[in-house]
Amino acid sequence: GGHMIEEDLGKLDSLYALGMRYLTLTWNNSTSWASSAMDETDHPERIKHKGLNDFGKQVVQRLNELGVMVDLSHVGEHTFYDAIAVSKKPVILSHSSVWSICPVFRNVKDDQIKAVAKNGGVICINFYSGFISKEYDQLQKKLLDRKDSLQGALLSQSLAQTEKEAIIRQFDHAYDSLMNAARPTLSQLVDHIDYIVKLVGDRYVGIGSDYDGVGSVPVGLEDVTTYPKITEELLRRGYSKKSIKRILGGNVLRVMKANF
Repeated sequence: GGHMIEEDLGKLDSLYALGMRYLTLTWNNSTSWASSAMDETDHPERIKHKGLNDFGKQVVQRLNELGVMVDLSHVGEHTFYDAIAVSKKPVILSHSSVWSICPVFRNVKDDQIKAVAKNGGVICINFYSGFISKEYDQLQKKLLDRKDSLQGALLSQSLAQTEKEAIIRQFDHAYDSLMNAARPTLSQLVDHIDYIVKLVGDRYVGIGSDYDGVGSVPVGLEDVTTYPKITEELLRRGYSKKSIKRILGGNVLRVMKANF
């Protein structure tokens, strides 16, 4: 997120000089000048200003001037549309998936996908299981609610602390087993790529695994050595080599060149 600039445009210049070439405007928590997807969806009371305020618009303009890509993953819809309207260069969503397939706060809706295509940007699909499969997301919410209820019930029980901890460990073990079994497939991941291609074309989608930020990914895609499986699935679905090259990196390179 853009918290590190501490509301100082000069710090953008310093970070650029140190090699920064893209900036994600927010993380899950908002800045004073840009509202996040999590806050716009679940915690509106945290937001000082929905979308970009005047300073936030200056941030986007300065990023354009410097040649730093504007990354709209994690931002709320209000911030997304404000930034798209201000940016004179193609944007990137470095790790976001499709809301119509998996309706969670971090995924992007059809109108947002169309706006990125009109802008000439790229949406890089996030591999997190809970952003790929709505069934995974729903099961996770259900089990975490049960854990909260269990922990609440244990507070009123006259059990030793060690016994309570053993019960929670047992629940956690069962949780891990159930969630691992619910991980989506490679095909479900490629469905997100396919959806964007069918909606706006093959020039606006890429790969944004988020391996360093998530705890669960589709079966068989545990690290970057598995990427050829994505190629195989795209070929199986009839994608041309030209389209596959765009999806696997060409589209991101195009947006980089347009910004730099």
